Amino acid sequence: MRDADHDALRQEYETLFVGVGRGLVVPYASYYLTGFLMEKPLARLRSDLAAMGLARRGKVHEPEDHISALCDVMRLLIIGSDTRPAADLLQQREFFERNLKPWYARLHEDLRKTEAAVFYKTVGGFTQAFFDLEVESFAMD
Repeated sequence: MRDADHDALRQEYETLFVGVGRGLVVPYASYYLTGFLMEKPLARLRSDLAAMGLARRGKVHEPEDHISALCDVMRLLIIGSDTRPAADLLQQREFFERNLKPWYARLHEDLRKTEAAVFYKTVGGFTQAFFDLEVESFAMD
């Protein structure tokens, strides 16, 4: 990563996920679950987050159902933080199965099919493998 062309990575991110009007790949749960942004899955997620005492920071403009935000919530549930302990395995599994499992594979498939993805195709492959491992791990409990 030290040798990476940061401008090229920034441009790839913009092309893939932002674009003019919309990027080539849409990294939001609502889109994959309903075909639209800002739909019922986002409202349900916000309710789930509120029940855990979590909310979007005031200056953050991305909706909470962005794949990176969901990964951050999973990180917090798994390892906790200075101010909160890790969640139990049941809560981790329920959050994952409700908010990531139903759609992550389709997001990664879209990344694999997109010619503009180079770096993020690799990132997508890694996260696909990681999430697949989560599915298997939760099934063992």
